Amino acid sequence: MSSNPSSAKAPEHADGPKSRPRSKAGKPLVLVVEDHEDTRFLLRTVLERSGCRVVEAADGFEAVEIAGREQPDLILMDGSLPLLSGLAATRLIREDALLQDVLIVALSGWATPSFHAAALAAGCNDCLDKPIDFERLKSFLTDLSDASFAAG
Repeated sequence: MSSNPSSAKAPEHADGPKSRPRSKAGKPLVLVVEDHEDTRFLLRTVLERSGCRVVEAADGFEAVEIAGREQPDLILMDGSLPLLSGLAATRLIREDALLQDVLIVALSGWATPSFHAAALAAGCNDCLDKPIDFERLKSFLTDLSDASFAAG
């Protein structure tokens, strides 16, 4: 993808809107978007031990590309990313009809009401402040499991 934010756009699907496929083998697919490798490793480890499949992106453009291709069940989106911010990437992801219902949780080291409001306005469903509360993260995974079970 181009590194010019003004040229970024959500992936287009020639067949029009479709419903999102469920994850393989009942395991939620989580996209971890984080530019710090140590944090990605920590999140991957916790998520995999919780029974999730994990894909990773290190910048906002990569996040948009991978989200369109992989259609994850949950996106953990760092707010401060190189090339394209996490909030700008979230807005692009929400333009994709296949990703409008994906759960997106902003991750931030700035535990401020203004960041939380900006994240929600960009299309995030919720926010997790750093350092990450892993019990709260597990509650998102439980919600995903419950939704997958209910969907059959």
